[in-house]
Amino acid sequence: MVQPTVGILHPGSMGAAVAACTAANAAEVLWCETGRSTASVERAAQFGLTPVSTLAELLGRSDIVISLCPPAAAEDLARDVAGHRFAGVYVEANAINPTRVQRIAGLLEPDATVVDGGVVGSPPVGGKMPTVYLSGPADATERIEALFAGTAVRAAVLGTEIGKASALKLAYASFQKTSRVLVALAVGMAREHGVDQELLDVASKRADSYLSEPQYVAKTAARAWRWGPELEEAAAALEAAGLPPEMLRAAASTLARWHDAKDDGELTLTDALDRLAQP
Repeated sequence: MVQPTVGILHPGSMGAAVAACTAANAAEVLWCETGRSTASVERAAQFGLTPVSTLAELLGRSDIVISLCPPAAAEDLARDVAGHRFAGVYVEANAINPTRVQRIAGLLEPDATVVDGGVVGSPPVGGKMPTVYLSGPADATERIEALFAGTAVRAAVLGTEIGKASALKLAYASFQKTSRVLVALAVGMAREHGVDQELLDVASKRADSYLSEPQYVAKTAARAWRWGPELEEAAAALEAAGLPPEMLRAAASTLARWHDAKDDGELTLTDALDRLAQP
C-alpha cells in the first residue's frame, strides 16, 4: 500500500507529538513554518517534521491533514483550507463542540472528506499513549486507524456520525478540567485560613480524589490558556443539549486568571494560588 503524505496544522505540544507518530506509516509529515513562532520551529525540528513555506504547498502535497490548534482558531483554519479546495482527508481533531465540527464539515465538503477527531490523554511522549477517537465516513476513519497502527497513539472509531468524537472529548474534558479547577479553589480557600495541610491530609485518605494531587494545580495554571477555551466549547455543547452550562463557564472564567502563566514549566503551587487570588 502506498504510504500517504500527512500535513499537520499546527505543531503545538500535542500536534507535533501526534504528527510524529504518523511518520511510522506515512511517506512524509509536513508542517507550514510561515508565521509560526521560534518555539514551533524548534518543536517541529525536534519531532522530525518537514517544513514547507506555504499552506498551499502543504495542502497540495498532503493526502491527509490533521488540524490540532487552539479551539478558537479551528473554523478560521478550516476556512483557509477550504479556500484551497483541499481534496484529501481532513481530520478535525480540535477540542470543539459537535455543532462547530459539523459547520467545519460543511465548509470543506464535498472537496474534502472530513473525519471528526478527539484526542484524550497527554501528548505521546515519555511512554504516554493517548487515544484519538474518530467518527466519520468508514473508509476515511479506516485510513486514520492505519496511519496510527503500531504507534503510541491508539485510534478508536465511534461510528460514522460527525460530532460523536468531539462530544466524547468534551464530555471527558468537562469532568477532568473542571475537577482540577475545583482543586485549586479548595486549596486556595484552605490556605487563606491556614488549614491547607489539613485539607490535603483529609484528601490523602481518598486516593481516588483529584484533591489528593494538589501539585497538579501548577500544571493546570500553565495549561489554562488551552483549557479555558475547551471548557467554553463544552459549555456550548451542554447548552445545545438543554443542560445548564454555568458551571463550566465559571470554571473557564477561573482559568482565565492564569492566562499569563501560559506553558510556564517553572510555576509552583504557591505561585499558582497567588495568581489565582489576584483578580
